[in-house]
Amino acid sequence: QVQLVQSGGGLVQAGGSLRLTCAASGATFNTLYAAWFRQISGKEREFLGFLNKKSGSTYYTDSVKGRFTIDRDNANNTVILQMNSLKPEDTAIYYCAADSNRFGLRSSVYDYWGQGTQVTVSI
Repeated sequence: QVQLVQSGGGLVQAGGSLRLTCAASGATFNTLYAAWFRQISGKEREFLGFLNKKSGSTYYTDSVKGRFTIDRDNANNTVILQMNSLKPEDTAIYYCAADSNRFGLRSSVYDYWGQGTQVTVSI
């Protein structure tokens, strides 16, 4: 059984940076498609980006392109979401997600989820 455990997050001022880490057990990230989502209370979970396990390529939604990057650390079996130039509207709970066979923009694609991490960006 694959389990994802997130770390990082917290409070940062606008324009600052944060790093979220997603650690996997039960599988290695080079066998998993990985993605990041976020959710604001009362709204649907929003896709941020994914990392293709085969090519290592990444794809980002327009709202975070150029500010957020997803990387894989094979040595530590983690996937990292580096967030720069943060804005107050980035405040949300952030989730990592993974799947062995599928990837895409919809949350329903992914079987495995982290516990969620609060990110708060102050003015």
